[in-house]
Amino acid sequence: MKRLYVIVFLVIAATAALGLAIAEHSGYVLVAYKSLRYESSLWATLAVIAVLWLIVWGIKVLIELIMTSSGVVNPWSRRNRSRRVQVAIEHGQLDLAEGRWASAQRHLSRAAEAERQPLLYYLGAARAANEQGHYEECDRLLERALERQPQAELAIALSHAQLQTDRGDTDGALVTLQAMHERHPHNAQTLRQLQRLYQQRGEWSAVIRLLPELRKDKVLPPAELAELERRAWGENLSLAAQREEDGSVGLQSLTRAWQQLTSAQRQEPSLVLAYAEQLRQLGAQIEAEEVLRTALKRKYDSHLARLYGLVRGSDPARQLQTAEGWLKDHPNDPSLLLTLGRLCLQTSLWGKARDYLESSLRMQRNPETCAELARLLAQLGDTERSNQLFQEGLGLLDERLLAAPLPVSTAV
Repeated sequence: MKRLYVIVFLVIAATAALGLAIAEHSGYVLVAYKSLRYESSLWATLAVIAVLWLIVWGIKVLIELIMTSSGVVNPWSRRNRSRRVQVAIEHGQLDLAEGRWASAQRHLSRAAEAERQPLLYYLGAARAANEQGHYEECDRLLERALERQPQAELAIALSHAQLQTDRGDTDGALVTLQAMHERHPHNAQTLRQLQRLYQQRGEWSAVIRLLPELRKDKVLPPAELAELERRAWGENLSLAAQREEDGSVGLQSLTRAWQQLTSAQRQEPSLVLAYAEQLRQLGAQIEAEEVLRTALKRKYDSHLARLYGLVRGSDPARQLQTAEGWLKDHPNDPSLLLTLGRLCLQTSLWGKARDYLESSLRMQRNPETCAELARLLAQLGDTERSNQLFQEGLGLLDERLLAAPLPVSTAV
């Protein structure tokens, strides 16, 4: 408060001194240059200079005010620009999540151009363009992202590969992923996408070649990796059998594929099942029976037991005797009872076949068992029961058929 009084006093004193100076002598100023002539009192000249200085200072302040981000004088200021970018980000992300692709692309492209770290916005805009079928625009946005953030090459390439896969360009996706695999051989996401793409394309031999890397880099949980390995080798066996139309060549190819498996893999029930099934389809019934018998002797499996009834060995009676030996330890397995019924049909033991099939059906209502028993009963003359079983088996085969409406018959 005292300081304010001091300032007021000094201002009054200065004003009084200035007034006395003006009253004592007005002064005289003359400026002449060629035809220009200016003359006035000293104090008037000083006042003009002060006014001009205030005008210049005011213009400078106004320019600075316009150039700053006040948001009041200039609506296109930096602050408003940041606010518009933030609005574009919010709208673009919401549009992307809700599937408004055109709007999402427009907002996210705008945000990407304005942001210093634009990767996520370019990727979102590229996805929106891809969803609209604007593939060239999608690729252009990804190229622009790479120009702005070249250090994010891997992330951009992985997104590109996924977008290529989504649009059905699996060849292009494969080229992209293989290039990234060469540059980043231990990247888990690259390996994961490559495995999924090989699997989608049915290239199971390529999946098999990738398995060691998936295991070494711990890309998949152990249980999922084990399941993938079993499926890959099983599918590879199927492809090997179908490699040539000539049955003998297909058998040789299947045998080579089987021998590529480790000893432990050749004891896996699912792989034994795939191998024996392919042998059966190629007509190598005796070989299939031997493979199944050896595997079942080593370790019983219900699926293998079921397939054992579909193959015909060199000695059907001995085959039946072998299967009946398993019944002692597995009397309640409906698949084994079905197999025994089928083997009895092969050896013309009709009554025994009927008993086995009836027992299997009591334990499990299975369309295969219904069909086998219905076929047998039809031959034995029990057509009514046979028709009932055929109808039941058809319903079990596809429950949706029972819900489908049928046309109403009209009398002619």
